[in-house]
Amino acid sequence: MSADGKKSLGQRLLTPIFELRDMFAELSPRFVILVTVGVLFCVLVVGLVLIFAEPSGKSDNVSIHSDVEEKKVHVKIQEGMTTGEIAERLAEKGVISSSAKFRVLARVRGYDGKMKPGTYTFVENMNDEDVFEKLMSGEKHLVRFTIPEGFGVKEIAERLYELDLVDKEDFLNAAENFAPYDYMKRRPDVRYAAEGFLFPETYDIETDYSIEEILNMMAGEFDSRLTAEMRARAENMGLSIYDLTTLASLVEREVRFDEDRAIVAQVFLKRLKMDMPLQTDASLQYLLDEPKEDVTIEDTKIDSPYNTYQNAGLPPGPIANPGMAAIEAVLYPADTDYLYFVADRDGHNHYAYTYDEHLNLVNEYR
Repeated sequence: MSADGKKSLGQRLLTPIFELRDMFAELSPRFVILVTVGVLFCVLVVGLVLIFAEPSGKSDNVSIHSDVEEKKVHVKIQEGMTTGEIAERLAEKGVISSSAKFRVLARVRGYDGKMKPGTYTFVENMNDEDVFEKLMSGEKHLVRFTIPEGFGVKEIAERLYELDLVDKEDFLNAAENFAPYDYMKRRPDVRYAAEGFLFPETYDIETDYSIEEILNMMAGEFDSRLTAEMRARAENMGLSIYDLTTLASLVEREVRFDEDRAIVAQVFLKRLKMDMPLQTDASLQYLLDEPKEDVTIEDTKIDSPYNTYQNAGLPPGPIANPGMAAIEAVLYPADTDYLYFVADRDGHNHYAYTYDEHLNLVNEYR
């Protein structure tokens, strides 16, 4: 074959490449920009799909069972909260993994501004769609909480806050002047008018209960438990309901075992009758930010009307919310002549008639 023939064959083979080169050379800059934008858009879409796709372990058609019980999480969504605030609350509680993802999904799917207030029960690391389903339906359910005997207002606020039923500071502020019954009227130097009158019990409430409704419920339970017979008994003893509750709160916080309640109540009543300071550590503990195993001599010098070492008579008001057993112990005290008691390290009380006997007990058990 001639050289010219070989050249013609080479040209024929390279012609498609030359034509493709010329075609791209003729493309307008606008077309190139459009193609580039399109590619970037596709990359963005693929990225979003990868971000918002559920993990491979989760599927609408496959149920994964675990022997580990799922941890329930209570979250309160208040009226007027934005989607961003809701997302942050859910992420903080561990219900969702990403607040940013939640906000974007809410906007894309039309849920923004349509989620209903209430207190919801979730579990940790939920599917976003399941979370939206609850929030859009305005799920209502009962939340159960238990207030033990001897809890103070601060401890009640903390427990309700842990369940996301209340804002702690809002609850404390409301408790300061909460007095729906005449006998609860706030006295001078009292921290919380509600202290002592929020009956310790197990309660079931709907998720949308307000702080005022919770306080009314607990104070109403106290009022209903205080029978006409008990009120009459207190009056015959010369005790107002307020003083009865204050005394019962001291007994509640001083006593660990049932057999000691009526005896400690008698010691307090006898000291009051003698105008002798009660000298109860429980009232000092009420003044402290954190409870101590033992109060110190310095603690007994705290300048406060709650300091029953420095002041005779009852403190300004209750120091805790007593249960029925403590109230009945005050109404029906033991028949003793004891004036002193000291608790050993196990919480059992030991009693004395004289101060010298008391000092011996202190040396023996403390």
